[in-house]
Amino acid sequence: MAAAEPAAPQPTPEEEAALARLYADFAAQNLTPLWTQLGDLMPAHPAPQARPHVWEWQTLYPLARRAGELVPVGRGGERRAIALANPGLGGRPYITPTLWAAIQYLGPRETAPEHRHSQNAFRFVVEGEGVWTVVDGDPVAMRRGDFLLTPGWHFHGHHNTTDAPMAWIDGLDIPFVHYTDTAFFEFGADEVSDRATPDLSRAERLWAHPGLRPLSRLERTAASPIAAYRWEHTDRALTQQLELEDEGHPATVEPGHAAVRYTNPTTGGDVMPTIRAEFHRLRAGSATATRREVGSAVYQVFDGTGTLVLDGAEHRVATGDLVVVPSWCACRIEAESGLDLFRFSDTPIFEGLHQYRAAVEEDPR
Repeated sequence: MAAAEPAAPQPTPEEEAALARLYADFAAQNLTPLWTQLGDLMPAHPAPQARPHVWEWQTLYPLARRAGELVPVGRGGERRAIALANPGLGGRPYITPTLWAAIQYLGPRETAPEHRHSQNAFRFVVEGEGVWTVVDGDPVAMRRGDFLLTPGWHFHGHHNTTDAPMAWIDGLDIPFVHYTDTAFFEFGADEVSDRATPDLSRAERLWAHPGLRPLSRLERTAASPIAAYRWEHTDRALTQQLELEDEGHPATVEPGHAAVRYTNPTTGGDVMPTIRAEFHRLRAGSATATRREVGSAVYQVFDGTGTLVLDGAEHRVATGDLVVVPSWCACRIEAESGLDLFRFSDTPIFEGLHQYRAAVEEDPR
């Protein structure tokens, strides 16, 4: 059992006056006493400024469409991306202190020019098709349910080949890179470097074969070389986990809860050094245990309806909605209909720093 916080001694009026002078002299020299900051710097448990919050797709998408009518895509702003700003982070365009999430909208026949940056990025498509992202010259089709990678310092641009707009979710480690002063950025070509529209990218043709590694590529890479993790594979894996559960075999995380993690085939670890990505499927009427984790996570509802209970508050969600779960926030997921959820988090950062911790709480109901 943890010891109780000791009571601080009470100074006399004379000591208070002397302390005030001392603190003023500290401030003049850009010094801060630890003893006045300890509770904030070393709390008994994480006390995040970020708050749980839900962004509804039925609100997000019309706003993105309006931006598409008014804001050109091209040099200057580079991307028509609208960041989800956590209401607890003082107006910063961050969904958590380490993660960025945005809805990006590309109109009919539009092209987003190429650039590259040190931040790691991915795309997740909740609806639509017809856009190709070109990553280091490799055209990659974007379709509903696909999870697509753009690791740091890879040139990339997007082009819409259809007469219909398309929107998707971008996830990046922008806040983490910004805070650590490690950001680099470079403009590329105004047009994408390859306007071909293949069903499969070259990266997929080389790497996306289950359990089969090309002997021409035995080196370990920091980020996964698979450009796109296709929905048909994710869907099949989740479906078969639940089928195995029905047959009485161990396959699911917990009853009625199937889940997969996207991995780097060169290491077996996460797809990128700073971002973990997973997909979860809950049967209708099922629920997860209540969990807390160090580090933050973002969910997007791919299909279905349900409720996320975050620190005791219930948040109903439907297809397309995005939900942020701050560090050490108690999270329980309840599926009303069947519920499909894409999830990304900053867990690799904290595992690498040996700061990761998790706990499962008993259901109070």
